[in-house]
Amino acid sequence: MSMNVGEINGEEDAVIAAINTTPLVDVMLVMLIIFLITIPVVTTSIPVTLPKERVEVRESKPENIIISVDTANNVYWYDKKVSNVEELVTKLKKLSTLKPQPEVQIRGDMAARYEGVGKILYACQRAGIVKVAFITEPPPLGG
Repeated sequence: MSMNVGEINGEEDAVIAAINTTPLVDVMLVMLIIFLITIPVVTTSIPVTLPKERVEVRESKPENIIISVDTANNVYWYDKKVSNVEELVTKLKKLSTLKPQPEVQIRGDMAARYEGVGKILYACQRAGIVKVAFITEPPPLGG
């Protein structure tokens, strides 16, 4: 039987040159567990139903009202310019009494400010219009 009692020349206090990574791995695993537990709580703290993006082909019906906004924030009822919001509200109030109520479709120029579209939405709300839609162009095929 043999036993190792050390070096003969007295170098038993030699420096170990290897880095001990065990504490680093332990800390990283603890952080990973903390993140895995807290992230789902943060992202789902308020239950909401988010809209889903889909391409829906809609047919334009003759009874639908088309209101347009150009780049200068001018509002048009079909092709006729509407002078102010009160005139638009008056026209929309006449439509809100019809059964079934027609849908108001808003065509807003991409370069127009939100103010023009906001006026139309506010006028629809004041007149009691329930169905409001936005007309957009579909994206090009393949992208």
